[in-house]
Amino acid sequence: MLVLRKIPKSAWNSLTRENIATMSSKTKKPEKTSSGKGAKSDEKPPKDTAVPSAVSTDKNGCICIRINAKPGAKHSQITDVSEDGVGVQISAPPVEGQANTELVKFLADTLALRKSDVSLDRGSKSRQKVIILTKGCTTTETVLEILTREASSSS
Repeated sequence: MLVLRKIPKSAWNSLTRENIATMSSKTKKPEKTSSGKGAKSDEKPPKDTAVPSAVSTDKNGCICIRINAKPGAKHSQITDVSEDGVGVQISAPPVEGQANTELVKFLADTLALRKSDVSLDRGSKSRQKVIILTKGCTTTETVLEILTREASSSS
């Protein structure tokens, strides 16, 4: 709840973030606390205890691959597969989407999919990207296995 107070102009210069925070904390309502059998604790149990993976499935059933792109390499290759993402060196420069186009072509060739089944979802101007594979074209286990094999063969 936001409460607006009228502050005299003479006091504006003395306002700091701490002063504003203390002023707004005075106007907040005290939180209700419950005790007894039905009391809820502040800690919420973790929803998913599985280790996050670079390859996952979204709510539509499409496969999402998190990519850590490294454009401007001598040749395209997969460098590593970790829970943070799949490291991919791309042989195209990061100019006018050339690296993104090369990344989609490279992943389509690597995963033996049609180029139309592989698309860039997020990160067109970032090194952290999300690639989407069309629903039904393959499984997350197969994709992860192929990417891991490619990463180990290129090292």
